[in-house]
Amino acid sequence: YQVQVNDRGLATGAEALIRWHHPRRGVISPAVFIPLAEENGAIIEMGDWVLAEACRRLAAWQSDPRLGRLEVAVNVSAIQFQQQDFTAKVGALLAEYPSVSQRLKLELTESVLLNRAEDAIEKIRLLKNQGIRFSLDDFGTGYSSLAYLKRLPLDQLKIDQSFVRDIASDPSAAAITQTIIAMAQTLGLEVIAEGVETQEQLALLRNFGCRHYQGYLLSRPLSVAEFEKLVVIGDVKLA
Repeated sequence: YQVQVNDRGLATGAEALIRWHHPRRGVISPAVFIPLAEENGAIIEMGDWVLAEACRRLAAWQSDPRLGRLEVAVNVSAIQFQQQDFTAKVGALLAEYPSVSQRLKLELTESVLLNRAEDAIEKIRLLKNQGIRFSLDDFGTGYSSLAYLKRLPLDQLKIDQSFVRDIASDPSAAAITQTIIAMAQTLGLEVIAEGVETQEQLALLRNFGCRHYQGYLLSRPLSVAEFEKLVVIGDVKLA
């Protein structure tokens, strides 16, 4: 779990990140095994497991007021999202864990719109009616269509770390980041920046009007126990 915080330094939730601890090769990067899982179809079972784990964790946190207010963001691959039974699977999880719907956030990439945009929009609407929030991940790096963006019932845009990484050194990256933030605000969307690693990046994002952040400056991805301790003791510091 990698913490997400607001501009007051308050933890608002976390992104659930999957890691593979191989018995011989050690920790294998998702950049290696996720594309393979998408290629061989294992991403569907893997994604179902991650969603179920996130719901179980959110339900467990409801008994603690310090943790019960948190959201958990889960990445959903285009292959998983486009499965005919995806909304039914999510609905079954919400029936099993009815307290979590307002705390679950699904992160989609623009690739979900490539072939079946109307179907994607309808699925998002159906799930939003059950309380789930949606974030568009890696915004600006793929096949962005402003025509679809205005129709998508999103809650949040996520600025890709490739822009955040260079905002202090590349005027183009800074301009794109500032434009994304301004556009999101105009559309009434929350915006979060990922990959925040330096105080300079954080200061620029704040100056541009971004109010939510995620990255190694705040915390690396943590185990459940480590993450809970971070939130409970309030050890997320913004300078």
